[in-house]
Amino acid sequence: MAFVKAQKSKAYYKRFQVKYKRRREGKTDYRARIRLINQDKNKYNTPKYRFVVRFDIVAQIVSASIAGDLVLAAAYAHELPSYGLEVGLTNYAAAYCTGLLLARRVLKKLEMDDEYEGNVEATGEDYSVEPAESRRPFRALLDVGLIRTTTGNRVFGALKGALDGGLDIPHSEKRFAGFSKDSKQLDPEVHRKYIYGGHVAAYMRTLMEDEPEKYQTHFSDYIKKGIEADNIEAVYKKVQAAIRADPTAKKIEKQPPKEHKRYNLKKLTYEERKNKLIERLNAFNSAAQDHDDDE
Repeated sequence: MAFVKAQKSKAYYKRFQVKYKRRREGKTDYRARIRLINQDKNKYNTPKYRFVVRFDIVAQIVSASIAGDLVLAAAYAHELPSYGLEVGLTNYAAAYCTGLLLARRVLKKLEMDDEYEGNVEATGEDYSVEPAESRRPFRALLDVGLIRTTTGNRVFGALKGALDGGLDIPHSEKRFAGFSKDSKQLDPEVHRKYIYGGHVAAYMRTLMEDEPEKYQTHFSDYIKKGIEADNIEAVYKKVQAAIRADPTAKKIEKQPPKEHKRYNLKKLTYEERKNKLIERLNAFNSAAQDHDDDE
C-alpha cells in the first residue's frame, strides 16, 4: 500500500471555521451582500437601498444597518387578487405586477409618485427614469440573492415592473425576456408578450388543441374565473391600471379564531374544584335525607 499523506490533520480541524448559518442553509450569499451594502464613507450614514426580489414573489426595498435590515416598503404577489389578478401569481407577468406595485407604493410613501410616473404603458422596450428638476429619482440596487440570473428569469420581470413604476435601478437589458444572444438586441414584442402573459396564453392554446384533458386540469383555476387565452392580456392591463390608481397596502380583516371542540376535560381551579365538591356533598346529603323520609 502506497504512503498517503494526511491532508486534513488535527491541526487542520483545530483551525477549521464554519461558514455563517445562513450561508450553510443556502439563504444568503455574503460575498454578494457585502458588495451591495457597503456605503461610501462620505455619505455620512445615508442608507443604501436594495431592491430585493424573492420567490414565491416577494419584493422589498431594504437598507442595511448595524441592528439589522430595515424594510422601507414591501409588496407581495398574494396582494394581487385585491387588484383583480386571482390566478397565475408566480409567472413573469405576475412578477412584473409585483415590482410595479412596490415601485408605486414606495414613491407614494415618499410623496414622489406625481413627479415620477414611470412608463405608463408597457411596450417591452428598455426604460430608465430621467431625473426631475426638484428631487432625484429613488435609487436602489437589484438584490437577487441566490437566484440564477438566466435570461428571461422572473426576477427580471419584477425588475422591469419596478423600472416602469419609476424607480432608478442600474441594469442592463441583456437578461430581459426577448433578448437575443445572436443579434445582441432586445426584441420589444417578445418582452411585451411576457409582460402581459402572452406566453401563458400561447401555452393555453397549445394545450386546448393537443391535450384538452390536461388543459382542463392544468388551467382549472383559469376556467373557474372565466379567463381565456384571448382575454388574458386585458386582465393584466386592468391589474396594472388598478395598481397605479391605488398602490397603498390594504388591511386584511382577520377572521376570528374558530372554537375547537374539546375532547378532554377543562382544568379547573382550586375554587372551582372546592365548589364542585360542596355541590356533590349537598346533593348526596339531600338524596340520603329523601331516602330516610320515604322509609
